[in-house]
Amino acid sequence: MTRIEVRGLTKRYGPDTVVDDLTFTVEAGQVTGFLGPNGAGKTTTMRMIVGLAAPDRGTATIGGRHYGSLPVPLTEVGALLDAAAVHGGRTARDHLLALAASNGLPPGRVEDVLTRTGMAGVAVKRAGTFSLGMRQRLGIAAALLGDPRVLIFDEPVNGLDPEGIRWARELMRALAAEGRAVLVSSHLMSEMAQTADHLIVIGRGRIIADTPASELTGGAGGGSVRVRAADPGTLALRLSAAGATVREGLEASLTVAGMSAEEIGRLAAYHGLALIELSPVRASLEDAYLRLTSESVEFQGVAA
Repeated sequence: MTRIEVRGLTKRYGPDTVVDDLTFTVEAGQVTGFLGPNGAGKTTTMRMIVGLAAPDRGTATIGGRHYGSLPVPLTEVGALLDAAAVHGGRTARDHLLALAASNGLPPGRVEDVLTRTGMAGVAVKRAGTFSLGMRQRLGIAAALLGDPRVLIFDEPVNGLDPEGIRWARELMRALAAEGRAVLVSSHLMSEMAQTADHLIVIGRGRIIADTPASELTGGAGGGSVRVRAADPGTLALRLSAAGATVREGLEASLTVAGMSAEEIGRLAAYHGLALIELSPVRASLEDAYLRLTSESVEFQGVAA
């Protein structure tokens, strides 16, 4: 299966090292979220993968080959890096037809991707009249045009309304389910939590985390346990007496640190206390991400 392999990738602009010795793999059959603060080097990395920027050191390959050596790149990798990169005077259909012709693709592919991206109804409108959300859909259509096995999307849901965001999420999941390698960057943590199978987090051009999404959020809960009981007050006293740290939560729940779920269950049973819920606390992706990148944020404001 085709995948993206990045090895020791480094890029400098003058005295600044924007991408610093990155190594990671984007596997086929899953959505890989590419996360990091503004200025972390995500877009520069994506540009190097598709040959729009030359690395100072290291390699980025697609299916074992550099982008520049692919005979018909659009059939190997589709990318949306800038939704504004379209001639405003062309209609959506003509823009895609021009891409198809230059890559030796059949015109029928244009109608296929217009339909899949919900653009068929506006195919004869000029791209210059489109909203940002419509330009995003057109850019996604262009990325899908060659039916590639690898797809790269940089902030693809910018400008999309809630329906469009859900559509984009479902599309990414469907593309991965078809066996494609999908790399997508986004600042919307709630969307990444629902979309990505694997996460690569970078800060100041370096890898901070390269892990399955479930492990990142699961490990960020600090080992806490959420407990709901028929008599939460008594349970809280018993847990505190046993050395646990107990905080009150929503819906009469307790958040317990310092004891495992098994230990809490045994203590409750010993004292004859009925439990309604006993589950590990999973931090949100946003919480885990902010904790990881706290030292890598370039610009930090102060709340009033």
